Amino acid sequence: MKLPASPRVLALANQKGGVGKTTTAINLGTALAAIGETVLIVDLDPQGNASTGLGIDRKARGLSTYDVMIGEATVAEAVVATSVPQVSIIPSTLDLLGVELEIADQPDRAQRLRQALAAMSEDPQSHEAFTYVLVDCPPSLNLLTINAMTAAHSILVPLQCEFFALEGLSQLLHTVEQVKQSLNPELTIHGIVLTMFDSRNNLSAQVVADVRAHMGDAVYDTIIPRNVRVSEAPSYGKPVLLYDFKSAGSQAYLRLAAEIIQRERRLRAA
Repeated sequence: MKLPASPRVLALANQKGGVGKTTTAINLGTALAAIGETVLIVDLDPQGNASTGLGIDRKARGLSTYDVMIGEATVAEAVVATSVPQVSIIPSTLDLLGVELEIADQPDRAQRLRQALAAMSEDPQSHEAFTYVLVDCPPSLNLLTINAMTAAHSILVPLQCEFFALEGLSQLLHTVEQVKQSLNPELTIHGIVLTMFDSRNNLSAQVVADVRAHMGDAVYDTIIPRNVRVSEAPSYGKPVLLYDFKSAGSQAYLRLAAEIIQRERRLRAA
C-alpha cells in the first residue's frame, strides 16, 4: 500500500526523551500553518504531551490514536480542531500504553497507522484537508514508532545540543534502515534539527560542529535555541508562536518550517 504524495507525512522520532520532539511537533506544525499549510498532528505518545500542549483537555479526548490504532475509529472521526488556525490533532490517551499487546499477534500490526492515513487520503474531502501530517512518536523504538515510520514519507530527528547528542542516533538510523528494507521502501531521513542550543555554552557549539561533521547535509541549517518562552508555552496550552510570536523560539520554528518547505520542493523536483 503506497501513501499518496499529499498529505506529506513526517514522523518526529528519537528514542531519547527530553530532546524537544513534542515541542518541535507542536511548534513546527504551528509554523507550517502560519505559512499557509494545513497540518494534522498525530499524537502517538501515550503521555499525550502534544495534545496537552495544544490545549486539548484530557477529559475532552473522546476518540484518540488508540481507537485509530485498534481500528475502532477512522482518522476523520478522531480528529480534533485546536485553537491554532489550520492545525488539528488526533489526541492521545493512556490507553495507547496497551495497544502493543492488543495488536501484537496481528499480521498488519506495523501498518495500522499507514492504513488509517491511506484511508483518509482516499476520501476526497479529507485528502484536501491536510497538506502535512506530523506524527509525534514516543521516546522509544517500539511498535508505535515502527507504525509511525511505516506510515511516514520521511523522518525528522530532533537532537538536543548536549554531550551525548550522538549517542543512540546510530540505533535510530539502523531502525529507519530496517523499516525501509522491510516495510516502507520509500522512507527517507528528512533532516536532523538541533534543539535547546545555548549560545552561552561552549559545549553547545561543539555539539553542533560534531553533529554537522558526522551527518553533513542531513542537519538543518536552522537551530532551535534554548528559550524560556518555548518552555513556558505548553503550560498555557499554546504553541510558542501564539504565546510569544516575537520570541527567539518562535522565529526559529518559522525558519525551520520555511527550510522544510524548501527541502520538500527539492525532493519533489528530484
